[in-house]
Amino acid sequence: MSNQNTTIAFVRDNMLDQQPAPRGQVGMSKWIRDNLFSNWLNTALTLVSIVLIYSLLRGALPWIFGGVWDANSLQECREILSGRHAACWGVINERWQQIFYGTFFPSSEYWRTHIAFVLLIIAVLPVLFDALPRKLLWLTAAYPFLMVWLIWGGSLWGPLSIAMGFVVAYFATIGAGRYMGSGLSTLVGVAIALLWWFLIGPAIVGVLNDTVPLFALREIQSRELGGFVISMIIGVSGIALSLPIGIVLALGRQSDLPLVKAMCIGFIEFFRGVPLITLLFTASLLLNYFLPPDVVFDLTLRVIVMVTLFSSAYMAEVIRGGLAALPKGQYEAADALGLDYWQAQRLIIMPQALKISIPGIVNTFIGLFKDTTLVFFIGIFDMLAAAQAIRANSAWNGITWELYIFIGLIFWVCCFSMSRYSQWLERKLRTDHH
Repeated sequence: MSNQNTTIAFVRDNMLDQQPAPRGQVGMSKWIRDNLFSNWLNTALTLVSIVLIYSLLRGALPWIFGGVWDANSLQECREILSGRHAACWGVINERWQQIFYGTFFPSSEYWRTHIAFVLLIIAVLPVLFDALPRKLLWLTAAYPFLMVWLIWGGSLWGPLSIAMGFVVAYFATIGAGRYMGSGLSTLVGVAIALLWWFLIGPAIVGVLNDTVPLFALREIQSRELGGFVISMIIGVSGIALSLPIGIVLALGRQSDLPLVKAMCIGFIEFFRGVPLITLLFTASLLLNYFLPPDVVFDLTLRVIVMVTLFSSAYMAEVIRGGLAALPKGQYEAADALGLDYWQAQRLIIMPQALKISIPGIVNTFIGLFKDTTLVFFIGIFDMLAAAQAIRANSAWNGITWELYIFIGLIFWVCCFSMSRYSQWLERKLRTDHH
């Protein structure tokens, strides 16, 4: 029997220093073992992949990095290479302006596209990232009118008149809403805006341009636009316009009003069932036959309209899928809070549906941006048309890979950026963390 006066310590009174984990359980070696060589099948696939990647890089890297950048013709490139098989990047070094700005855009006005591009980035950032100052949204709202003025030129009174039409429509809607329902007041606002844009505004702008031209820039015709500039104009316009139109179409397709539902279904199914190139040919060749003889409808504007309508139909189906994925309890919760239809859509339903639809929405945006290359077939000189013009030149006749790799890289950078942003936004909006 032990002595009761003996003190026995059952609890450690000092801590041992933390020991490093075994080398095989942390770091790169563990990741390689777990992900590349975890079993015999993964080991075999890893080894085969390494051999294929090595074979591709062995032929591609010397061709890419061993190329010639300083040359004025394909013949000069071949003389410098002296029989070596490598790229002739001299065509990019000499003709990059033609790829970015098009063949006919005056070089003295390049600065306008630079300012428009910088302003585009600043205008988009507060929409994409809510941590930025909300005052920048004023620039976002003003950017479409500034872009039109910078790219097409002329006096600033024209874009200001178009912007004023939205302001007039807003106040007309608010004023009419005091005496009638929201639907009728909206129709009044639209009617007032159309009256301003087609009758009152042009008359006022004509007088102002003759008397006090405001910041008048050299006018650029749409046929002078081309290259990456026209792809950005069509792509950004289509992306910005197709999302709100797609939301309206998705809600209309689920409407209880038979006429509204039928119109939205007909619109969506028509544009989803017709190839985009067919719509572009329609915009280019046939639309003028249905307009009065003295009406001039700009080709670029026609293309933007068709691309936007085409993308809106796909966007509507993507958003409808997000709406269908919401549990019925969300709609019941909105009813229990006493919210009307538009309040429920704005505060509860649509934010969740859009969050669910983020991958599909961005996928539609990426497809729209890549589809801008189709304008090449209706006579708009985008980057592909610029590549064709460069290849038709006697100095660069016969060059192919370098031009299309460079153009493909431009599209890849833009589309990859959109993809990475959508993944970041999905992680940011996740609410199901455990």
